[in-house]
Amino acid sequence: MHIGIAVLLIVNAYLSHRAGDWGGPGGAISVGIVGNVPGIPMPRPELETPNRVVDDSKGLYKTPPPPEIKAPPPPDAVPITKFKLLKPPQKYVTRPSKVLENPVPPPTNAVPYGGGGTPTVPYTSFAMGAGTATQAGLGFNGVGGGDFGSRFSWYVEAVQRRISGNWLQSTVDQSVSVAPRVVVTFDILRDGTITNIQITRSSGNNSVDNSGIRAIRDSSPLNALPGEYSGTRVGVEFWFDFHR
Repeated sequence: MHIGIAVLLIVNAYLSHRAGDWGGPGGAISVGIVGNVPGIPMPRPELETPNRVVDDSKGLYKTPPPPEIKAPPPPDAVPITKFKLLKPPQKYVTRPSKVLENPVPPPTNAVPYGGGGTPTVPYTSFAMGAGTATQAGLGFNGVGGGDFGSRFSWYVEAVQRRISGNWLQSTVDQSVSVAPRVVVTFDILRDGTITNIQITRSSGNNSVDNSGIRAIRDSSPLNALPGEYSGTRVGVEFWFDFHR
């Protein structure tokens, strides 16, 4: 590089000395030659670039591909079970049961079926004594059927008032608060006398049973049987449930 600069200076001095000869009458022009001068940068050509403002894509480089649409998974398919043809149920032929007859002959005083009339059941219920929780009932069975209570209800009410008034709770043992049902049967004669008193069902406590028998005995004699009644006596079933 130093050698080149030195040569350039020598050439430049020589040409400067010869410049007076150019431009004379002969039209000579002195020209200076410059060597090894760095080039002047030239302007670059304009390049067309895409306008990012009007780009429809959301990115800066390329439009992303559309999202892949996945097909929905198939539902859990269960094969339908094929039903087999069922055989019709077999018909069983049953033979009628043999009627078992009672080998024991009925007693001579048995009442034929359907000829016993209305059964002996309590005609009505009432309270035993005054201010007690003991409930009682009476059932009448007259001659020729059990219709005495429905025909002579006034007489039944008179009997139950008499027995209820003669029953005393104080005659029952104080240690007993509740007792099972007591059932007593008796007969009322034509003149109202009470006879044939029997306990057909005991409560299991003597004081309770005796209180019922005492109330029946103290009620005798009752009013005479109704004149419209043709029988000589009437059977009565008396029961009560003791509750102190």
